[in-house]
Amino acid sequence: MRTVKEVSKLTGVSIRALHHYDAIGLLRPAQTTESGYRLYDDKAIERLQMILLFRELKFPLKEIKRILDSPSFDRAKALEQQLQLLILQKEHIENLIDLARELRETGVKNMISFDAFDTEKIEEYTRQAKEAWGDTAAYREYEEKAKLRTPGEQKGINDEMLEIFREFGAMRTFQAQDEKVRTQVCRLQEFITDHFYDCTDDILKSLGEMYAADGRFKEMIDRAGGEGTAEFVKKSIEAYLL
Repeated sequence: MRTVKEVSKLTGVSIRALHHYDAIGLLRPAQTTESGYRLYDDKAIERLQMILLFRELKFPLKEIKRILDSPSFDRAKALEQQLQLLILQKEHIENLIDLARELRETGVKNMISFDAFDTEKIEEYTRQAKEAWGDTAAYREYEEKAKLRTPGEQKGINDEMLEIFREFGAMRTFQAQDEKVRTQVCRLQEFITDHFYDCTDDILKSLGEMYAADGRFKEMIDRAGGEGTAEFVKKSIEAYLL
């Protein structure tokens, strides 16, 4: 067990914030002593890690509580998102370090690019990750449809989805603008609409970006269609939406 002071020192979260998390039911201590001291066990520390992840994704505390308390919360998915976000942040820092070294050696007058300061990739991934957890109309529609399915029906839908990606994999040598590829993208969009939620063009574009960026999705799609399939699906969707 750790005291609130020890947890604050371990995690960098202020004691005041921990008290607030307890007051709103976001992070309860494992027990409270007769003297009123809060004590946190490993399970509470693990939940705090998830809270900090979703804070990085700019979620409000009320929404974080809803996600973590949901029976369908996927811890592995959350950790994968955290890993991908850290990788992007690491790349950004490395670019800034390279730029600083170049400036030290050549001087400001030779600087011709501000690309190292660009955080667009991080912001885009954060947006996609947040959308994946958000309480959107599409997410609510997905949950409603999922409630009506048996496990066998859900497995059949998942298998059919993988078959669509296998077919994309067989087309990897085609141009993204090829009519067969465009037909396949249309089939994917219609399949998602029929079985999950209304897959608008904006949602389809976001899905394509997530397929190529999210390690979990990318691995699943590449396993189904062969290495490079996730990236090919992304490019095919982009060409389809032009």
